[in-house]
Amino acid sequence: MYTRVVRLDSAQDVSRAVAERLLSRMIELQRTQDMVHICLTGGSTANDMYERLADLAEGSELDASRLQLWWGDELFLPATDPERNSQQAISRLARTVSIKSADTHMMAAKDGRKDSQESAADYEAELGETSFDITLLGIGEYGHVAAIFPDHPSFEPTSRAVIGVEDSPKPPSERISLTIPTLNRGDETWLIATGAGKADAVRRALAGDESIPAALVRGRNASYWFLDEAAASGLPAQHTCTF
Repeated sequence: MYTRVVRLDSAQDVSRAVAERLLSRMIELQRTQDMVHICLTGGSTANDMYERLADLAEGSELDASRLQLWWGDELFLPATDPERNSQQAISRLARTVSIKSADTHMMAAKDGRKDSQESAADYEAELGETSFDITLLGIGEYGHVAAIFPDHPSFEPTSRAVIGVEDSPKPPSERISLTIPTLNRGDETWLIATGAGKADAVRRALAGDESIPAALVRGRNASYWFLDEAAASGLPAQHTCTF
């Protein structure tokens, strides 16, 4: 397993680079396997990337019928709430990428469920032993990934693959999240961070500070960190590479 840091000028450059790389990698994987499993993330940079990916996918070799989409975390909100990570991603991708609903594995919404724990149990059953070809993750200013926060019950060891998160440090207070061992079932993990507010978390994670969740997520084969200059500002100059 190796780690590479990709340092780019701006958040827009990060979105562009991840979109281009993701499309290329999915097409490459489809040449050697029947189905490609991608674990998606939320956030403004990710949403910009999904917009760009939709543009790039149109007319490309990508076979949407051979994609399985999953999510690393979700807000425990009604199914039609536009703030849900899955709603934001699919509304952008669906412009050009026609993925069947059965292949779009959204986390169970708040509708008809008593709490986030019930939603987490439903998703754990659906996920089973699935592993991901690529896991996309944003890095939060607290050093959190998905809905796993430092100094919080979500970061405590558990045998569960998916957990309900209550009293989240970021609103809304209820969320659903894959646990770190589940996130680490991916062959490749792509971590995305933009903005100066993420610089300290990025520095600590890459230095191996295990008090923050971002330091503990890694791909089985490779981990890539896509950073803009602001998010990478706490790193030494040698922490950089290009594809």
